[in-house]
Amino acid sequence: MSTESIFPINEPFYETRKIETFKQLIDESERLFSDRPAYKLKNSDGIYYDVTYKKFRHDIYYIGNSIIADGLSREKIAVIGQNSYNWCVTYLAVTCSNNIIVPIDKELMTDDIVNILKDSDSVMLFGDSKYIKAVYERKDEFPEEFRFFCLDNAPVDGACTFSDYLEKGRSLYKKGVKSLNDVTLDKNALASLIFTSGTTGMSKGVCLSQYNICSDLVGVSGVVKVYPEDQLLSVLPLHHTYECTLGFLLVIYSGACIAFCQGLRYITKNMQEVRPTVFITVPLMIEKIHGRIMKKLDERKGGKLIFGVGKTAAALGKAIGMKDIDKKIFSEILENFGGRLRLLITGAAALDPRVAEDFIKIGIDIYIGYGLTECSPLVIGNHDKLMLPDSVGTPLPGVEAKIHNPDDLGVGEIWVKGPMVMLGYYNNQKATDEVMTEDGWFRTGDLGTVDRNNCYKITGRCKNVIVTKNGKNIFPEEVEQYLNNSPVIEESLVFGDDVDDETLVSAKIYPNYEQIKKNLKRQELTKEEIRESIAEAIKEVNKKLPRYKKIMNFDIRENEFIKTTTQKIKRYANLENRKGTKSEETDKTDEENSAEEQ
Repeated sequence: MSTESIFPINEPFYETRKIETFKQLIDESERLFSDRPAYKLKNSDGIYYDVTYKKFRHDIYYIGNSIIADGLSREKIAVIGQNSYNWCVTYLAVTCSNNIIVPIDKELMTDDIVNILKDSDSVMLFGDSKYIKAVYERKDEFPEEFRFFCLDNAPVDGACTFSDYLEKGRSLYKKGVKSLNDVTLDKNALASLIFTSGTTGMSKGVCLSQYNICSDLVGVSGVVKVYPEDQLLSVLPLHHTYECTLGFLLVIYSGACIAFCQGLRYITKNMQEVRPTVFITVPLMIEKIHGRIMKKLDERKGGKLIFGVGKTAAALGKAIGMKDIDKKIFSEILENFGGRLRLLITGAAALDPRVAEDFIKIGIDIYIGYGLTECSPLVIGNHDKLMLPDSVGTPLPGVEAKIHNPDDLGVGEIWVKGPMVMLGYYNNQKATDEVMTEDGWFRTGDLGTVDRNNCYKITGRCKNVIVTKNGKNIFPEEVEQYLNNSPVIEESLVFGDDVDDETLVSAKIYPNYEQIKKNLKRQELTKEEIRESIAEAIKEVNKKLPRYKKIMNFDIRENEFIKTTTQKIKRYANLENRKGTKSEETDKTDEENSAEEQ
């Protein structure tokens, strides 16, 4: 391929309602779904109760009323904490009151949280009490008027509780002070400021407008139908645009219901309680769930054989029109997800196509997508009329995409254009100019291919490509997929090592220790046994690779790789010990890569 190809913009095949601001979003959803449950929450006694769309909108308006009464307009207001109802209310109250929300990663250290608050010029922080306490101890670093609010309503010195602030807004509302009703929003103004890192000097603030995000969720709604009867279990962190747009705002737009997972260790329990129909997650979580299912089948006599026969029978049943045959055959497996799960949406990294195919065959559709924080985030995805286990799908309605400067194999950088593309990087025109062309194309930094049906595949990151001395390009993600297909390898990280004027492919391996024990029928393993098992696996992988891609060196890790909050391996952070101290430039590159963790 030698020239760029741009396909016509895809058209939606579902009717959507056009919204341009969050105020339109919540007002319309309350009008359409007033008495339906927007949230299924758990009280202190462990009992679930519903919160209607009507109450949700009222609470947003009450908090918004309080914010306006405090004289705030076009100010930065930060939020940090576990996924919660109060987090969601805060997000919409801040933005609907004509202010700017700054979602902060709850996994950051206190120094990084403080850096973001300072760099963004935030004037308020809504957060769970543990974060409020940590930041309040450094209150002298902030202006005297900086204010703190506890989302979980715990009493903390120097902070107001969320419930008290809400009551203030409700009281004003009852007195006829309905300030939020009169707010006029600029759809193209900065509304959400998302920092890619907490480290000063290395962080980039992604600037998104309400129109950016609304365009994205309307685009998704045009090709993926979420019904008012749907129930979602929210697992991924809300500060991340992936979960915020798809697992929160899209659900509210559609009139469906959200429940919050109490933590990764409670996923199975919460699924049984909530019985979700839609689940948005990352490939690593899907693969771990798949692995547990396969392990249980392996422990059962003839389990894997029965599973294989069941997949064949389900496929034949569908071919002759037998409705829900897959759900009947695999009912026991489906019960692990609560028995109602119909759709998995995933992104952020590559998913093993064999895993996707298994879920599809047991009756759970999987939509693989691709996006970036800078694009609000989704730009390319599978949908209700396209479900490919080895492709990220086609561009959403409203999105233009192309492969820029493809090589002889059709691999080039993915460029996208559309109303969901960010306004730019906060106070950083140089960084903005590096990724935005004059005619509006966003350079994603990701490498991919596109076929004649406008379906895209991601092959890697531009900055991750290993270039050999004779000019060959090696995409480490491709080699990692081969490695990760081995039962004895849990995770891998491939990189290039310059040795004696030659670039060699090397790998860091986190073994599947349990599988090696099982293979060797041992309860304890020596380092030599582990290394021999991995060496044999790499030998098998190398048989499938051309000479210049073969893995020549490997190291074994005792612990899992350092990951982002969406469970994507931080490539450069995990390679820092390879050559001693990590340089500042490497640090920056790691943050740039983790920024696109959609």
